[in-house]
Order: sequence, then C-alpha cells, then structure tokens
Amino acid sequence: MAQSMRFFMVIVLLAFAPICLSTKTYGGYLFPQFYDRSCPQAKQIVKSIVAKAVAKEARMAASLLRLHFHDCFVKGCDASLLLDNSGSIISEKRSNPNRNSVRGFEVIDEIKKALEKECPQTVSCADILALAARDSTVLAGGPNWEVPLGRRDSRGASLSGSNYNIPAPNNTFNTILTKFKLKGLDIVDLVALSGSHTIGNARCTSFRQRLYNQSGNSLPDYTLEQSYAAQLRVRCPRSGGDQTLFFLDFVSPIKFDNSYFKNLLASKGLLNSDQVLVTKNQESLALVKQYAENNELFFEHFTKSMVKMGNISPLTGFRGEIRKNCRKINN
Repeated sequence: MAQSMRFFMVIVLLAFAPICLSTKTYGGYLFPQFYDRSCPQAKQIVKSIVAKAVAKEARMAASLLRLHFHDCFVKGCDASLLLDNSGSIISEKRSNPNRNSVRGFEVIDEIKKALEKECPQTVSCADILALAARDSTVLAGGPNWEVPLGRRDSRGASLSGSNYNIPAPNNTFNTILTKFKLKGLDIVDLVALSGSHTIGNARCTSFRQRLYNQSGNSLPDYTLEQSYAAQLRVRCPRSGGDQTLFFLDFVSPIKFDNSYFKNLLASKGLLNSDQVLVTKNQESLALVKQYAENNELFFEHFTKSMVKMGNISPLTGFRGEIRKNCRKINN
C-alpha cells in the first residue's frame, strides 16, 4: 500500500511539474517546456533562422527584439502586430510608431514556414516573437533567459492601441512611465528595457526636434551634449532626410552591453525618451548609474523585465488561435 502511494505521488508531481516551473498569466500558464512534446525542435528552428538573419544583417537583432516590444504593448503578447490588412482588420503596421519603422517580418515568415513543415499549427506566432527576441539579444552579446511559452495568436489588431499605447520618442518621462504601469510594469522595467537601445537605429525624424526646436521655441534641447548634437545635425537637417538612420548607441551599436547607460550619463542619449531617464526622475537616474557601473546587474534586470513584459495579457488555453500564416487569421 505504501509503495502504491509513493508511486501515485510521483505521478502527481510529474503531472504538475510544468506548472511548478511556469509563470501564471491572466488566462492560464506559460512555461518554457510547452513545446517539448508537441514540437521538440521548435526552439532550435527559431534559433537557427534568427542566427542566419543576424549574420546576414547585424541590425536585424534589434529589429526582431523591437517587434516583441511593439506587439506586447498593444493588446498583449498575441502577435497582433504581424497581421496585415484584411477584411475588418486594420493592421497595426500602419500606426505612427510602426509605419516605415518596424521590420523583420520576412524573418518571422521564414520561421513560421519552417515550423509549419516540422509541426503544423502547433507553435504560435506570438511565441515565435518571444523566442526571436531572446535569440536576437543573445546573438548581439546580451544575456540569455528561459522564455515562458504557450501564448496563442489573436484574431484581431488594434491600430488605435498601437498609436496610443507604445511609448513614443517624444513622450515625457511621466507619460512613458504611465504607459509602462498600465501594462503592469514598473520603473525598474522601464529603465532596464530601455537598455535594449544599446543596439539598433533611430530615424532622423525621431529626434529632430531635439536638434532644432525642443520646446516649440526654436531652441535645441540643451540636455543633449552640444558637440554630439552638432555631429547629428550634419546628417539630420531641419527638413529632409527623415528616414536617415543613426545608431541609438554610437559607442557599440551592434553589441548588447551597458554602454547605452554610460552615454546617457554623458548627455549623449539619442532620443528624448532615452535622455529623460537621467534628467527627469531621481529613481531612474539612480538605476541608470547602477547599470552603467554594473553590466551584470543590467543583464539580470533586463532578463527579468523581458519575462515580465512577455507575460502581458497572453491568450492561452482555448482563446485565440494558432495561425498557419502569421500575417492573417485562419479561415
């Protein structure tokens, strides 16, 4: 009898093991082992295709990481960003934060095609975004973390949500923090996740006002180091050149490290939304100083905040769907 009871307890513990390792969400549980049985090659397929894309173009690491951010901040991490216009769906790709800006969709398409061949209609586009963001970070020299999985894909998009929920380069500090808090994120998450700007680019149009007309008085932003500002003006004139790209972190633009925070302390943050982390709030300033001094601490906080962001309102269980094509809902 005692032996039978021990066997029963082992079976119970094994059955609930994934839940013990999981992150509770609003609609169920996400856990890293979600596809271990249904699609055991899923993580490797994502990793190999992301690696190929980043090897071809280093900038793609930042682009794929950004897709995950811009997806999660709208309707939750549900791949709504990937949907094209069709029927009643107005694509989030047309929003102000995304238009002529977000990219990397072809890489996601390639991953989805490979996964559909390996295990049809099993791995969600939302989970592809989460895995690709992690793999991109690692490939750029950043930290690794286990990605909780089990998200499902939305059957709709929100153009208005994309326009209003995603933090903008010209937002005030309080507006940005409010947008984070509305998603269940705090000031540590704000500063740590802003550190993703250690890689990638921004367009001239995203920061032009800092160079020429920061407050509507035809004066530049004097919190921007003036010799750096002069360099930026050469390629970002008062008019024209809107799409010209600039490194967000000019010191190590394709390496994921803490130099972004060192730049902020030297008044050389490119975007207004970067520099306000040191000029408008003492708590965020303290965090910037800590990360500038301690790369390991930045990495530790960044990984925790990425998992936290990845848990924003996912669709789980029987909600949503597993899209066959990330750009359109299933018929």
